[in-house]
Amino acid sequence: MTEMQEGARAPKVEVDPKLLEILVCPATKTTLRYDRERQELISDKARLAFPIRDGIPIMLTDEARSLDDE
Repeated sequence: MTEMQEGARAPKVEVDPKLLEILVCPATKTTLRYDRERQELISDKARLAFPIRDGIPIMLTDEARSLDDE
């Protein structure tokens, strides 16, 4: 297996819409917004973006990107 070049993005994989309906932010328990382009689930209340890797949402706050850094 080769490492991805820095700055390269993984190919976009669709997430099961039923899964998106039931997932909530682990920090605030509020609904999430799906950003298809960036492959992230956004928690507006927590100001966090949870990555989606290979179609699997990574719902760990330690893995989330802070929206306040933008």
